[in-house]
Amino acid sequence: MIDTRRLQILTEVARHGSFNRAAAELRLTPSAVSQQIAALERTIGTPVVRRSTRGVELTEAGRVLTETAATISAELLTAEREIERLTTTRPERLTVATFTSGGQRILPHALTRFAGDHPGVELTVIESEPEDSIPVVRAGAADLALIYHFDGQPPSPSGLDYEPLLDDPMWIVLPAGHRFAGRTGLAIAELAGERWVHGCLSVGEMLDHYAAMAGFEVLTACRGTDYQFAQSLVRAGVGIAMIPEVALTTDPAGLTAARLVPPGPCRHVGVVTARRRTGPLVTGLLRTLRETVSALPATPLATT
Repeated sequence: MIDTRRLQILTEVARHGSFNRAAAELRLTPSAVSQQIAALERTIGTPVVRRSTRGVELTEAGRVLTETAATISAELLTAEREIERLTTTRPERLTVATFTSGGQRILPHALTRFAGDHPGVELTVIESEPEDSIPVVRAGAADLALIYHFDGQPPSPSGLDYEPLLDDPMWIVLPAGHRFAGRTGLAIAELAGERWVHGCLSVGEMLDHYAAMAGFEVLTACRGTDYQFAQSLVRAGVGIAMIPEVALTTDPAGLTAARLVPPGPCRHVGVVTARRRTGPLVTGLLRTLRETVSALPATPLATT
């Protein structure tokens, strides 16, 4: 049987990339950490770490074990919360992680309805990108996360469940006086020579890929991390932007938009929950999120 204490030590080694730093964190000697890792490897019959010029790295088996350790820790945290709920009169709590545009457009409507159905529940919201939200759910620090991914397979993180919510098509946002104003659809190939404002780094990477396929190089005016900021720069005439529909501004003044036609990326929004920890509150919010996205009205910019 695998010793859970050794899993904790492995997790610290992975987090710090060093036996010495992990030992300092755990208040052990580096020799003791090394011995525990060696014992863990003997138990499972394969290496869990490898040393490199960059420090200590996990093997594939080591990654599986650290994910398992995170799941175990999350299950224990859930048990502690359930015991606390049974033995105290503190209100029930629900923690949600979300990316920014989902937190602006989707989540508020869902939480308003959820709060009406579950009065007294303490709601906490964590703003984070999907790559950060998924570990937060796995660790038990959030009950569910609203995330997104672009074209390709949806995420399948170990120990977690993923449920798709909606496809979030991309739009080209332009200044109102742009030569393409009034168009209902635009292909990336038509936009060679334009200057671009990015509202998300991953969208910038996607644009580079599709622009290369169309035979041109993207001219970047701004690499930002906020879609609303990007659209304000488009309004000011700095450039044009590729924006997911959910993130389109509700203030169309000075802007026009055209749907991106294939070939081009699409954003997909979904929810990650922890397997075996989906209680009535999580189930209730999931149901409310489904109802919210099915009735989500288009922004004025998406109807131009």
